[in-house]
Amino acid sequence: MNRLQTFIDDVAIVVRSTGGEHEIDEHEITARVGELLSALLAEGYRLPPELTRASSTRHLTYPMYIAPDESWSMASVVWDVGQRTNVHSHETWGVVGIYAGVEHEIRYLKPTSSTPSGPLTPAGDTRWTPGQVTVCCTTDDDVHAVAAVGGEPTIGIHVYGGNIGTTKRREYDPETGEVRWFVSGWDKP
Repeated sequence: MNRLQTFIDDVAIVVRSTGGEHEIDEHEITARVGELLSALLAEGYRLPPELTRASSTRHLTYPMYIAPDESWSMASVVWDVGQRTNVHSHETWGVVGIYAGVEHEIRYLKPTSSTPSGPLTPAGDTRWTPGQVTVCCTTDDDVHAVAAVGGEPTIGIHVYGGNIGTTKRREYDPETGEVRWFVSGWDKP
């Protein structure tokens, strides 16, 4: 069995363990998936070239795996040098492993229904490099923007709860807190 298939099988086991009497929460899911993704990257897994191609106009999200029940998905996300996302949410848990390049992540506190509308509150920033893995989101900590910095495209392997390509998500104006809903979709390799 190839390394990617083993990873997919292992993540499926973790995700399936979220139901029933011994249910685990999304913080434990992301910790376990993070360990699996760290191992995948450490073992030298190589993405197929068609999942590493950048676009000069916007970042691309290539599907690598979508669970048949859409309980989780895996993607290769590619930003060309200098590209960045808008401030956004995921509305689910997620883990990211940096495959190539450098990702600059800018986090914000997630507004709550009791939070008055207004500018988002910055919560720090981090630069992630190849081999590093981070929990990008849980439903209680889920607002950030990312940018490709450095001299080469940034490529991340992303694992999310649900089908991230069809999930309705929030995009925020960081200056006003105004929200616009969007669905990111999938890009074809």
